Amino acid sequence: MLQQSTIKFLKDLKKNNNKPWFDSHRTQYENAKQDYANLIQSVIDRHSKTDKTIASLTAKDCMFRINRDVRFSKDKTPYKINFGASINRGGKKSIFGGYYFHCEPGGNSFVGGGLWVPMPPELKKVRQEIDYCFDEFKTIIGSKKYKKIYGDLYKEDDVSLVKVPQGFEKDNPAAEYIKLKSFISMKQLSDQDILSKNLVSQIAEAFETLQPLIEFINRAIG
Repeated sequence: MLQQSTIKFLKDLKKNNNKPWFDSHRTQYENAKQDYANLIQSVIDRHSKTDKTIASLTAKDCMFRINRDVRFSKDKTPYKINFGASINRGGKKSIFGGYYFHCEPGGNSFVGGGLWVPMPPELKKVRQEIDYCFDEFKTIIGSKKYKKIYGDLYKEDDVSLVKVPQGFEKDNPAAEYIKLKSFISMKQLSDQDILSKNLVSQIAEAFETLQPLIEFINRAIG
């Protein structure tokens, strides 16, 4: 579970997203960051018994910096108002698909994973794998457990092409998935969920359910 003080820090940061406030609350930040790191390490230790590819990772390998890159953004607030960790084979900068936990109070937390905006070579490989092995892919995302937790892959306009990409037939049975530019699954978590004593178990169950899809994606890439 996460501590109430961690959630409070993120809520307060949202209201006071500026460097002077952050500097004066650095101790609270460090405590919250460590609390989140402890949770991520617990998740790694647990899920790595099932997915050996993440066994060598530490929380530090997976957690993102809280500082925002504001160089090309109209929003110049300096800090993210969430903690995030991408638990991928090879670490958070890996080209491979993996797992993700996002902690943001206000009902904006979620657990899930997949492959986010891959480079063209990896994107092409995953699309081809879906095309060649669509029956297997359908079995993975059509399982009762997957549908109960995730429903389906995220397919909103921001991650999907309007038309089927070149090299694939327009009437391809897998067209709705081949059009995707990212392959991700997400389950929303309430503030009550992220403060629950069962949070590690909830995350581990979500990751275990997602593992066949991660293995499918990484087989294509690897």
